[in-house]
Amino acid sequence: MSKKVRLTITIIVVIFLALIVFYPKYKPLLATKIKGKGITADPLRQGQQKLNATGFIITPTNLSDFVNSSGTLKPDEEVDLAFETSGKIVGINFTEGTRVKKGDLLAKINDRPLQAQLEKLQAQLKMAEAKEFRQKSLLDKDAISQESYDQVQTDVQSIRADINLIKSRISETELRAPFDGTIGLRNLSEGSYATSSTKISHLIKMSPLKIEFSIPEKYASEIRVGYPLTFKIDGINQVFNATVYAVDPKADENMRSIVLRAMYPNKNEELKSGRYAEITLQMSHKENAIAIPTEALIPEMEGVKVFIVKKGKAQSVKVQTGLRTEAKIQITDGLKFGDTLITSGIMQLRQGLPITLDTVIVNK
Repeated sequence: MSKKVRLTITIIVVIFLALIVFYPKYKPLLATKIKGKGITADPLRQGQQKLNATGFIITPTNLSDFVNSSGTLKPDEEVDLAFETSGKIVGINFTEGTRVKKGDLLAKINDRPLQAQLEKLQAQLKMAEAKEFRQKSLLDKDAISQESYDQVQTDVQSIRADINLIKSRISETELRAPFDGTIGLRNLSEGSYATSSTKISHLIKMSPLKIEFSIPEKYASEIRVGYPLTFKIDGINQVFNATVYAVDPKADENMRSIVLRAMYPNKNEELKSGRYAEITLQMSHKENAIAIPTEALIPEMEGVKVFIVKKGKAQSVKVQTGLRTEAKIQITDGLKFGDTLITSGIMQLRQGLPITLDTVIVNK
């Protein structure tokens, strides 16, 4: 190989080594000069461009957790009316669909044989009491033994017991209202034969009304008597308010739910029992809470985080969550009132990225 060729190869190697050594040092300066001439800047510098995003200013918020369910309206009291004994109906004293008072006589079974027995026993009682009076006078004079007087006294008590028994059987022939309410349609007429299993009519008390419904068993530790709820009835353009008054202590094993009952006054009896109700139950309420949109949360292996704007740049913050609703979630630790949360471009965010807020939403 000639000297000229070896010299050329040596120069090329020296230049190549120089490029390897000095290029990283002068690369930023070269990129700046190129950008000044209108040529596209280095890709690594493009990453520092500002991200346009939406800001959410955190302010005190009243946060409530609601559970939606469906239920049925039930009367406060209801009973199928039937006689306690058997016999021929001799009287029906109510009009269908009307209000009755507790103790009102609604229907009557023939009790003439029992009344005759009662009259007989009452006559016997008078004779027995008179005999007891005479025997008492004789006992005071030691004219009869104590045993004789005790026998007469026992006869009187026995007749009185028989009278009470007959009166009780007579009361079984009377059908009386057990409580105030509205009576339904009658199923028999006068002259019909009724037994203790024959339903004469139905009595219900619709003021107040009960609302029975179920909620998932996961709320078992939270639900309490006194929780408020609202409900709607199909065909009625009104929202009604009620209060939970009873919680079933046992969860339904099949449905994995808990049965609750609420009370609605229904003073004017505008609502009828048996109707379907759409229910919204307020489980818990937090005042002056920090609440953010759920879409701002970013899950991580260690938990969750959010990004806020601080000095014009994105800053990640680890947070602790609390009460969750359909659209918002409570933050119990990590944020404070006045922080500006980033709610858009979540996937592009990273620590220290310059941020331009196109829209700022004030939490309400």
